[in-house]
Amino acid sequence: MQRLLIANRGEIAIRIAQTAADLGIETVAVYSQDDAQSLHTRVTDRAVPLEGSGPAAYLDIAGVVQAARNAGADAVHPGYGFLAENGDFARACAAAGLTFVGPTPEQLDLFGDKVEARRLAAERDVPLLPGTDGPTLLDVARAFFAGLEPGTSAMLKAVAGGGGRGMRVIHHEDDLAEAFERSQSEARTAFGRSDVFIEQYLPHARHIEVQVAGDGSGGVIALGERDCSIQRQHQKIVEIAPAPNLHPAVRERLHQAASDLAAAVKYRSLGTFEFLVDGDDRGADTTIAFLECNPRLQVEHTVTECVTGLDLVQIQLALADGRSLASLGLNPARPPQPNGYAVQARVNLEAMQPDGSARPTGGTLTAFDPPSGVRVDHYGYTGYRTNPRFDSLLAKVIVHAPGNGKTDGGLPEALRRTERALRRFRIGGVATNLPVLQRIVAHERVRSGATYTRFIEETIDELLQTPTAPPLHFAAATPSDAKRAGPRVDPNDPLAVLVLGREQNPNAQADAAQPGAAAPGAADASADGPDGPDGTEAVRAPMQGTVVSLARTEGETIVAGEALLIMEAMKMEHVIAAPVSGIVRLIAVEPGETVFEDHALAFVEPADVETGEAAEEEEIDLDAIRPDLAEVEARRAKTLDENRPDAVTRRRKTGHRTARENIADLVDDGSFHEYGAFQVAARRNRSTMEELIDRTPADGLIAGLAHINGDRFADTQSRALVMSYDYTVLAGTQGFNNHHKKDRMFALAAEMQLPLVIFAEG
Repeated sequence: MQRLLIANRGEIAIRIAQTAADLGIETVAVYSQDDAQSLHTRVTDRAVPLEGSGPAAYLDIAGVVQAARNAGADAVHPGYGFLAENGDFARACAAAGLTFVGPTPEQLDLFGDKVEARRLAAERDVPLLPGTDGPTLLDVARAFFAGLEPGTSAMLKAVAGGGGRGMRVIHHEDDLAEAFERSQSEARTAFGRSDVFIEQYLPHARHIEVQVAGDGSGGVIALGERDCSIQRQHQKIVEIAPAPNLHPAVRERLHQAASDLAAAVKYRSLGTFEFLVDGDDRGADTTIAFLECNPRLQVEHTVTECVTGLDLVQIQLALADGRSLASLGLNPARPPQPNGYAVQARVNLEAMQPDGSARPTGGTLTAFDPPSGVRVDHYGYTGYRTNPRFDSLLAKVIVHAPGNGKTDGGLPEALRRTERALRRFRIGGVATNLPVLQRIVAHERVRSGATYTRFIEETIDELLQTPTAPPLHFAAATPSDAKRAGPRVDPNDPLAVLVLGREQNPNAQADAAQPGAAAPGAADASADGPDGPDGTEAVRAPMQGTVVSLARTEGETIVAGEALLIMEAMKMEHVIAAPVSGIVRLIAVEPGETVFEDHALAFVEPADVETGEAAEEEEIDLDAIRPDLAEVEARRAKTLDENRPDAVTRRRKTGHRTARENIADLVDDGSFHEYGAFQVAARRNRSTMEELIDRTPADGLIAGLAHINGDRFADTQSRALVMSYDYTVLAGTQGFNNHHKKDRMFALAAEMQLPLVIFAEG
């Protein structure tokens, strides 16, 4: 191997180029027309352009092969993603006389089809979760779901590909049809194949994967396992090697199962065999189930390299050159033992939302200073303008704590070092997930190794609200700061310190979870888009993403709530609905176009639109209460003490009054106008809306505008804002939504110059 073309971009292209350069192999980068400023184009010996823009350019088999031939390359490394698992690409490389750094085309075909991989696992007696045996129709999926034990959920999965695309958890049969359609669409867009299948969902599962290397002769070796249980939206975000709290017998079963599957096909190259492990049972006989094989280099290969001391890319290149495991000093009978623990944290261009999802962000990097003393694989630099058409991964912080890998003693140390490294990472101009990563690695459940795949869903309130330790770097200075000795606060504004706190927190923008939050320096990337025709309302992008398809054309009528178009963001598809009924006057985007958050997508002229149902004349009872108003009144009634007898009784048993009683005794009768009475706790992934309405009225914070002593003072002088934490709701805990309500009350108090009364219970 003399000259290697790297058919990828970003941090993984840089990672591969570094090892190739160490081996004396000349490297060639490729780039799409809109990716010329990506750092990977500067770290190779040369870079050649591809035809087209966006991911499509990197997925063009003929274009990539031609680029390799034109560059005089004799080998191609696909990295991960794009064409890494494409058997046709491997065949095209072979036909062009190029060495493909990866498995054989037949092995890629086999493991690229999850159904076929499941069949192989069944033949080798490797445990599986119950599921359908092939590409599944909706009726078959319904029948499978109906046959599960009551209360059991299922998972829809794309037959091809990975990375969380085409996956949906089904808790109720009513959700199946919509999820089926979205899974198929995501799979078709990402992998060119819409087939899906369904299997039982294991809710308290750990995601453990085994790193395997094979030389194509039947010799395979398990190089250790990784715990990838910390995920958001089925996508890994923090990985640990080795897997903590794993019984030695379970570790052996996993390694043996992975080795058996690889040996059965005489696997060649690196591969990762993924399993689910029952997180509720840490014993020797706990349930394990094969998920899939990723026949390529993994994003998280780094942590295995740290604890084994091996360069996996170097091994991969050597195996592609025909070397045997023995010639590389790898003995399957004596696999390397882990030295301590290693942690990888993925720094993404995203902001976490209260429901555990992630909203993509973007802009221009005004500062990019990775921490020193630890490994950071990245492609960032100051001045780089991020490209929303590609994956959100910007950098990987990899930290190793050497020690005795036979115990968990080194895991807390590795996580402490990781937290400190994240605090030293300075990124300006764009919002990232750095604050959430800091909270994750500092969380007690993570430090004790007690996580499973729903960890983020179940702890999202904590991960968004818990204060982070201060950053270990200087914030970027602005010209106006140069002559200032310290912060400047308006002495006449009693709330200025709250604003100052947000300004002085360099992570404040990255930590914003509310839609519309923008990062400093990112304004230029959030263009509003075109102006619409007079008399129309703009339908704006709620997130950064790519337009997948249009559900309406210009001139068509649409009813409020109906689908206008489909967008893809963070590997998930989202329906963008019309906010008003009317006529679609302008479609401002096309399928395949990528837009930033708040970009105008379409313009609708409000109008009365027939819904297709026959309109019937009827006599209206003016005294009747409309159903929607009745629903509002019923919701409001549920927040009142008289309709919460159990909660009031519990409060009485301790000799206390309720929050509403205290407010009622303070304010003038009938003067209290409540704000946000219908808010509930941000726990949608743990409880149904009905449960939240019953158990968390007002999200535990009763707040509003009222008059106090109105019989003695004028209306303008008796007005006040009144708030009370409600001990009957989660013991008065500060919830995510009530925090924003509190902020709103503070803002109103400042704006209207009103006194503020707080009952600080809880």
